Amino acid sequence: MSDVNFSLVRARADTPGVNHVVHLNNAGAGLAPQPVVDAMTAHLELEARVGAYEAAELAEEGIARAHGAVAELLNCAPDEVAILDSATRAWGMALASVPLREGDRVLVSPVEYGSNHLSLLHLVDRLGVSLEVLPVDEFGLVDVEAVERTLDERVKLIATVHVPMHDGLINPVAEIGALARARGITYLVDACQSVGQLPVDVAVIGCDLLVGCGRKFLRGPRGTGFLYVRREIAEHLDPPIVGLDGIEWTSGSYRLARGARRFETWETNAAARIGLGVAVDYALSWGLGTTWPRIQRMARDLRKQLADLPGVQVRDRGLERCASIGLSVEGRAAQWVRGRLKDAGINTWVCLENAACHDMRQRGLTELLRVSLHYYNSPDELDRFSSTLEALAVGKHPQVIT
Repeated sequence: MSDVNFSLVRARADTPGVNHVVHLNNAGAGLAPQPVVDAMTAHLELEARVGAYEAAELAEEGIARAHGAVAELLNCAPDEVAILDSATRAWGMALASVPLREGDRVLVSPVEYGSNHLSLLHLVDRLGVSLEVLPVDEFGLVDVEAVERTLDERVKLIATVHVPMHDGLINPVAEIGALARARGITYLVDACQSVGQLPVDVAVIGCDLLVGCGRKFLRGPRGTGFLYVRREIAEHLDPPIVGLDGIEWTSGSYRLARGARRFETWETNAAARIGLGVAVDYALSWGLGTTWPRIQRMARDLRKQLADLPGVQVRDRGLERCASIGLSVEGRAAQWVRGRLKDAGINTWVCLENAACHDMRQRGLTELLRVSLHYYNSPDELDRFSSTLEALAVGKHPQVIT
């Protein structure tokens, strides 16, 4: 497998984890590249030497870079980006800031992540809004024509997932965005599984709000998330909590900060924020135009391999599919399969029903084994995974890696 402008040798040399494990859990957390490890380690050592506040003063440029790097990644302005401690926090803050009232209609995709779905159900209980799940087509994608037919003046928010956490499909977020923008409906996109994996351009998507996280395909640290807030809508959003970085003091009072910064608080994990900026810059140095086609080809080839394995059923859907593959093994619990793969030095993950409760219940699924590759994975690693999975499917036990 060859890719123009891509060096697998460089990618793996920059990724120390590949020397220890076959990592196919990138939809959970990618292996950090060495520049991210070095930047975060250096800052923690600086904090130990001079103190955390003083270290932050010395590293002000590196800490601030996270906003600019994410803005480049998403094709927006730095003041349209807020950095938070998780994507769940960012998504919840965004949802809670949208002015909704009893009787308003909120349209959501059926593949919403479990935490997001819980927040939506809580919104129904608190405000009395109407929560409606968007219909899908025969490929599992949100049906844009059906969405258009259901829109009326009561629809105040559309929330959708770009790429689900348990499936390889890619939803038509730009087409939905065009409908929302034409009717002045607030549009929130969960891009946690797509940022770092495929190009995500907020101008193309046409969203008002977009959430992403650092630890997955961006290969950044845990405890980092970000929120894009379109400049024109920011002044109409009221965050549920504010902090010193989210306000501007006036004479005897305060006003919310302009743009996305109104969602930020003063306290932050400086090392993690530095690591996020370095991780995004690292992804940009490769270019999504280089890494995304490679990911697509690798995932397509792996799906073909898995489809030929006895007892293995590939469950993911879509027209254009990405790095995450949901599958099941006949007669084997997903957690058992994951455990045996881990014994063999191969990382995967199990998606339970509560991770995407509406979709999985509708499809009669209680669990899936999720396999999610990245551009630094080698063909040999994917062959090793396939052969190990085949052995498990037919009742053989693979060699344990110690």
